[in-house]
Amino acid sequence: MPFQPHAPAAFPTARLRRLRASAALRDLAQENRLSAADLIWPIFITEVPGADVEIPSMPGVKRLTLQGAVQAAELAAELKIPAICLFPYTDPAARTAHCAEAWDADNLVNRVIRAVKAAVPEVAIMTDIALDPYNIDGHDGFVSGNRILNDETVEALVKMALAQAEAGADILGPSDMMDGRIGAIRAALEAHGHQDVTILSYAAKYASAFYGPFRDAVGATGTLKGDKKTYQMNPGNSDEALRLVARDLAEGADMVMVKPGMPYLDICRRVKDSFGVPTYAYQVSGEYAMIAGAARNGWINGDAAMMESLLGFKRAGCDGVLSYFAPAAAALLAAG
Repeated sequence: MPFQPHAPAAFPTARLRRLRASAALRDLAQENRLSAADLIWPIFITEVPGADVEIPSMPGVKRLTLQGAVQAAELAAELKIPAICLFPYTDPAARTAHCAEAWDADNLVNRVIRAVKAAVPEVAIMTDIALDPYNIDGHDGFVSGNRILNDETVEALVKMALAQAEAGADILGPSDMMDGRIGAIRAALEAHGHQDVTILSYAAKYASAFYGPFRDAVGATGTLKGDKKTYQMNPGNSDEALRLVARDLAEGADMVMVKPGMPYLDICRRVKDSFGVPTYAYQVSGEYAMIAGAARNGWINGDAAMMESLLGFKRAGCDGVLSYFAPAAAALLAAG
C-alpha cells in the first residue's frame, strides 16, 4: 500500500527542524542518495577532421576521437561510472537517404565499441539506435514526402542493432520511437545468439524543445527537415507514456527511459510506481546547457545545481540517469 503519512505530534513536542540541526543528523535522515553507480555518461564521437572541439551550446563538452573515447572509458572506470553511451557526429558526406552507414560493421560507433571493450572491458557500452546521425533529412526514420516510414525504418533499426551487438555493445538504446521496434529488435537478437544483450528503451520520449544542443553536437541542426512530432510524444500527455512503457516491456525491453528528464519528473514517478522496473531518465543537452551555461556566467553555483538536479531524479523514482555531468558528479562524490 502507498505510504500514509500520520500527523506529527503537536509543537513543541514535535520540532521537525531537529533532524536538520547538524550535518550528521541531516545525513542520517536523508531519504535518497546519489552514487556514481547511478550514472550513464553520454559521449559524442567523431572522425571528422577538426570536429573534436568543445560544442558551443554545451559548455565543457567536446566531441571525441576514437582514442578520446577509449580515454573517456578509462576515466569512467576510474570514477566507477558503470556505463558510457555513444553518439556519433557523422561526416555530412556520409549522410544519405538510405542511411546504410548506420549498420556498417566498420562504422565509427562499431569501431569505438570494439576499441573500448578491448581496453576497458568492465565499462558497459550503451549505443543509440536511430537513423538521425546518418539521415540526410535529419530524422530518426526513413522519409517519404512528408511522412516518416515506420515499418521500413524498423527493418533498418534491426540491422543497426545487430551490427552493434556483433561489435560488443552491452546495452542497446532504441531512441527512434517507431512502433514495434522493440519486439523486432528483441526477436532478431534472440535469433542471432545475442540473447544477453540488454535493451534500454527510450519508451517515453517527448517532442521537446530541450534537444537543441544535442542536435548541434551530432550535426543534425541544419539537416532536420520539419519536426519530429509525428513520432515523438506530445509534451501534454502523461497516460500515453504508461501505455508506451507497457508496450515496450511486453515486447522485450529490459529497462525503460523517460526523455527529457527534469521537465518530466512526474512521468518518471508514474512509470516507477506503475511498473517497478529499472527506470532511467535522460538529463538532455538543453537541461545540461542551462545549468552549465548559467554556472559559466557565475549566475549559479554550478556544482551545487548539478548535484541537486541529479538527486531530483533519484527522488522521482529513477534507478539511474544519463547525464553529461556524469564525470564531474562522480568526481565530486568520490571526493566526499
